[in-house]
Order: sequence, then C-alpha cells, then structure tokens
Amino acid sequence: MTNIRDVAKMAGVSVTTVSRVLNKHPYVSKEKKAVVLEAIKQSNYQQNINAVHLSMGKTFLVGVVVPFIDHPYFALLMKGIANEALENNYKLVFFQTNYEEAREVEAFQMLKQKQIDALIICSRISCWPTIEEYKPYGPIILCEDTRGRNMSSTFVDHYKSFIFALEYLYHKGHRKIGYTIGRKTGTNTRFREMAYKDFLNNHNLPYESDYIFEHYLHFEDGEQVIERIKQMANPPSALLVTGDEVAAGIVTSAHYRNISIPDDLAIIGFNNQPIAKMMNITTIEIPLVEIGRQLFLQAIQEGKDVTYQEIPIKLIERKTV
Repeated sequence: MTNIRDVAKMAGVSVTTVSRVLNKHPYVSKEKKAVVLEAIKQSNYQQNINAVHLSMGKTFLVGVVVPFIDHPYFALLMKGIANEALENNYKLVFFQTNYEEAREVEAFQMLKQKQIDALIICSRISCWPTIEEYKPYGPIILCEDTRGRNMSSTFVDHYKSFIFALEYLYHKGHRKIGYTIGRKTGTNTRFREMAYKDFLNNHNLPYESDYIFEHYLHFEDGEQVIERIKQMANPPSALLVTGDEVAAGIVTSAHYRNISIPDDLAIIGFNNQPIAKMMNITTIEIPLVEIGRQLFLQAIQEGKDVTYQEIPIKLIERKTV
C-alpha cells in the first residue's frame, strides 16, 4: 500500500510538502501542488484518516445515547442534533440502549478510548458515579437538569412545567388530576413526582395513587389507561400525559368507550408533536429540535466551561381541556 513517503518520492518533493497539499495548506506553489496531486492519482494513495485524526486530536465524531430511536420524542431530539452536526461537519454515532446500562457503558468506553470526541445522553440509565468516572475522558452532555453538578446540559425544568400544567387544570375547575409517565425511574420523573405532591399539598387535595399511570410510552398504551379509568369508582377528571403519542391513544380510545373529552376527562399532552395538532390535543410545547441543537453545540464547544441551557416551555391550548 502506498504511503506518504512513496508519494513524496514519486513527486520529487518532501513529505512535508505532500502533507501540506493533503491538508490544503495555502503556502504551496501551483507547480508543486500539481505534481503532488498527479503522484497521488497515479499511486492511488489513500490518506489514513485515523492518523489524521490522531494528529489533530479529534475524530469529528460525536456519540448520541438514546433509549429508543423510533420514539417520536427522541426522533425530534436526534433531528436537532443531526442538523447541527451537518452544519459543523461532524458525524454521529448512535447508541440505542433500551435503558440497558451495559449498552450505555459501551458508549462511555468509546469516549474513554478516544473513538468519539464527545457524548450526548438524551436519557440515561447510569447512576451519577458511573458518569463522573468517565467525565475526564471528554465532554458528556445531558438532556436533564444538571445544575449543582459539574456537567453541562440542555434541559426543560420539568418541575416548573408540571406545576404550570397542574395549576392550569386546577383553574379550569379540576380537583381530581392524575398523570402518566413513561418510566418510574429517572431525573425527570422524580421532578414531576415532586411537583405533583407539592401541588396537592398547596391545594389541600388528597393523594390518590391510582391516579398515577406508569410505563406508558406509545399510542397503543392509551387504551390501557382508559381501561383502568373505566374500572375506577372515583376516576380522575383530568390527566397530564407526558407524551403526545400516549395522549392521542387516550383520546382515541376514550371515543370508542363513550368517554367524552374534555367533559368526562380533560387531557394535556407534552411535546406538541404533529399528532397533537392533528387531533386538537392541548399540550405543553417542548421544542425538542432546538434542545437537540443546543446539546450538540455544547458537545463541540472548544472551551471546557460547564454550561446549563434551560429551554422555556409554552402551553398550546386546543380542544381537550
């Protein structure tokens, strides 16, 4: 296989001159550049990209950890990340974890081994000691509130957004309010639970464990929510649904079970996905594409300063409250 020294010999120039031509250095005469390019063509020389990256100290690859690539929430985050990567001439390495810690650790190992320049974690399963163990090896950016920790993030304040939505329902006359979540563990879930309990305490409302619906992520899960509500003697009059896909499933299933939306059951979704607009679902808009964009920019910033980017939310009023 032809190497850079072979090219230099064929062209009758120094290795340094060949390197300058390969790296588009401006201070090479047109004559020497033409000779080098002809030697490269004749020898079919292929530049060792790994060696180039090693010399530059960069791979121009950023890892992205997601639990599921086919869920609309994470698809929109990845869209923002991918668009910004394209603008900055980076490529992405995706790790789908299914919330399996071992798969997440594989991504950390690639950061440690300098196979990627940075790592973005859209939703994590690893505990903080594990993440902090790998922090010395490169930037790790999280899509959750990391204020108080030495870790950069772009995030929505899920405590504030949940309180905002709960108060909105309260002022609409609802006193029996429940909520659905995708998974029981996780930082965002913890903030939502805190907000819910504080809201109930502030308004002297009883805590009803049956009003909390866990492990609901997809459109078809909405049917299970309605089945549970139909079996309750004292069902909630309103639900916060932490995903428009599930909210759409609830609205669809309610129609077939003769539950009137919003008269019998009010619904607020989250994220303002296209399905929410199509089905006239009131929702909390979380600009996921913009969050993804900011996550990527934090990942490639040259400095090592820790930054926190809080993204504001907005209520989109439609027909389900």
